[in-house]
Amino acid sequence: MEKPPGRPKLWTDLGLFYCAAIWGSTFIVVKDALAGVHPVAMVAIRFGIAALILLPWAVRRPKFTDQLKEGAILSVFLTALYVTQTYGLLFTTAANSGFITGLFIIFIPVFMFLLRRQRPKWLEGISACLAVYGLWLLTGGAGGFNKGDALTLIAAVTYAAHVAFTDKYMKANADMLLLAFHQFWCVSLTSFLLAAVMGYPLAVAGPKLWGIITFLAVFPTLTAYFIQMVAQKESEPFKVGLIFTLEPVFAALFAWTLGGEEFILIKAAGGFLIVSGMMLGELAVFKSKDAPKAIFEG
Repeated sequence: MEKPPGRPKLWTDLGLFYCAAIWGSTFIVVKDALAGVHPVAMVAIRFGIAALILLPWAVRRPKFTDQLKEGAILSVFLTALYVTQTYGLLFTTAANSGFITGLFIIFIPVFMFLLRRQRPKWLEGISACLAVYGLWLLTGGAGGFNKGDALTLIAAVTYAAHVAFTDKYMKANADMLLLAFHQFWCVSLTSFLLAAVMGYPLAVAGPKLWGIITFLAVFPTLTAYFIQMVAQKESEPFKVGLIFTLEPVFAALFAWTLGGEEFILIKAAGGFLIVSGMMLGELAVFKSKDAPKAIFEG
């Protein structure tokens, strides 16, 4: 597939690194914030703010309902991802959550087989194993598997499904703005309805927490998912997934620098293995049948 003009591969990859970095910064933030807001309410408000920001541009589209079906489908995966992951953080550690969420990389080939009948390459299998082992070293693995860990495993599966289905829609030239808008408001509405049915409180404890939720709406939600969709017009889902396994690497880097936590060599080794797995995944592209064409076309 030819690269769109003005969107070099380097900038696409840098955008995905930004997504991994901003998402990696949120595990501790969200866990601490849950002391003042219910998990489902946080998801509802977070995605509601993101949808409201996009609304002025969405209503100017000639066909406002374009991508509604696709956005609704993506919202099912996104709602399940964020509700289970956020709720799971009430019962498990941020490290466990980071590791188990990162396991989505092993589920992406499953969804790609279901959607495309595309079998994973052996180099992709090795790179996924390296990434998972790196995640284990970096986060310390899933110690004392509990209810929160089980919920987070559901998040990992839905994460992979979201990446795979986003690939399907973006390769079909979906309108990115409407696709983002419709999935955001659908996630928000579904979460508000869930809170109403289950009787969950919607209160937010103070302006500081409102600031945190607004940050989560603008950066890890609005900008990151927009960049993900742009990138998936030309990048393969497995490659996107490998870059996204850098989430806990960035989380550790933030902890070691801004958070002042102790640098631990074994965790650094885990980060190195994740990066190695990502590079091996890139090599898999050049081992494919289209590699000579891709190389000569630049």
